Amino acid sequence: MGFPSSLPEPGSAARHMPTATATVHPSGDKRFKMLDATMKRHQYEPDALLEVMHSAQGLFGYLEDDLLLYVAHRLKVPPSRVYGVATFYNFFSLKAKGEHTCVVCMGTACYVKGAAALLAALEASAGVGAGHTTPDGTTSLATARCLGACGLAPAVVFDDEIAGGVSNEAAVARVSAWRRT
Repeated sequence: MGFPSSLPEPGSAARHMPTATATVHPSGDKRFKMLDATMKRHQYEPDALLEVMHSAQGLFGYLEDDLLLYVAHRLKVPPSRVYGVATFYNFFSLKAKGEHTCVVCMGTACYVKGAAALLAALEASAGVGAGHTTPDGTTSLATARCLGACGLAPAVVFDDEIAGGVSNEAAVARVSAWRRT
């Protein structure tokens, strides 16, 4: 994907001028203006890539390919570096997430205490595998290597709230309550 020539290049004098092209993305999406403000605050430094990507995900919900290319272009870093960062860190998502998120810890303590069976029960109930979102967009299932809550095994995160000693039935009931009928 190419970028319109009306967008100023990072490092150019045009980016410091208060013109319409410097502040408005061609799509009219104001989130790009906010993302550009983040990049400007970091002076378009390639070393600010993590902060910029964190801001982009916060604004857009996930990092789709066009957004990754936009960030690469504006920070003047290779797209492969941006994609590498996006896929290396678990925090970043390349797919849209559901309204609710359920993360099952698969660390050693949780695994030994039944996390694999718990995940299988959740997958069967939701009708999607880990790393996917239900067709109605309400629920995303995910796994984590370790949540650092080994004393709570098996640990599950329901919408940023950690729960320990969760039974298969309790987890399925909680996630089922999120689903639209």
